[in-house]
Amino acid sequence: MAGSWLRACAYVLFIAAPWLARADAPPPVFLEDLTSPELAARIRAGTTTVIVPIGGTEQNGAHMALGKHNVRVRMLSERIARTLGNAVVAPVIAYVPEGGVNPPTGHMRYPGTITVPPDVYRSVIESAARSLRVAGFRDIVLLGDSGDYQSDNATVAARLDKEWTSSRVRVHAVGEYYRAATSEFFESLRKQGFAETEIGPHAGLADTSLMLAVDPALVRADRLQKSDGVTGDPKRASALLGQSAADAIVQQTVAAIRAATQRK
Repeated sequence: MAGSWLRACAYVLFIAAPWLARADAPPPVFLEDLTSPELAARIRAGTTTVIVPIGGTEQNGAHMALGKHNVRVRMLSERIARTLGNAVVAPVIAYVPEGGVNPPTGHMRYPGTITVPPDVYRSVIESAARSLRVAGFRDIVLLGDSGDYQSDNATVAARLDKEWTSSRVRVHAVGEYYRAATSEFFESLRKQGFAETEIGPHAGLADTSLMLAVDPALVRADRLQKSDGVTGDPKRASALLGQSAADAIVQQTVAAIRAATQRK
């Protein structure tokens, strides 16, 4: 009898466990995890900011995975959205300008990199912004994890803002995210005694440390060395160095978004 009772209790716990776990979990912030009516209800309740995370699929030497930018911008955007409290995160845009195809230039000289022409890229983010406006968002925030398309983001934001002058919808190309991840992080590392040739800018000490802090699964710890396609030296990269940069990215981007979305 006792055995049957224990089995029955175990079965009930097995069935209930997912629901108990969900009860403690924070509400989802990723748009693709919501149903359409759930999203509409969120927007009506005041979640009127949407973050469009922009990554890129590119080579990062022998030690770091091709999806570095995509994973990093998604995870940091989640932290930013949760800190803001009134934002959701759109799907990551993973196809961005990475060089020419014929002949291959830039990162396209290495297997796995995927590129699109700059005009196609601008059309994609413009179409995404128009779609999100239709959904009811008032502030559309473009966050780019790579430097190659920062000016494209600003161009699209300016064009749409001019077109939508009479509406209450704004597009923001928030450059603070990228500056905190690069120039400010690089300066911090210089002050700690790291050499310019070690820091980066591509897949070197800074880039790799930031990835180790955000998702170490994308870094091959046994291959932390300078290799073809790397500008810098990742040998001394660490999650500890990267964590300060990740925190700065979140804090400075949240402050910039709040300042940009204030309405008088």
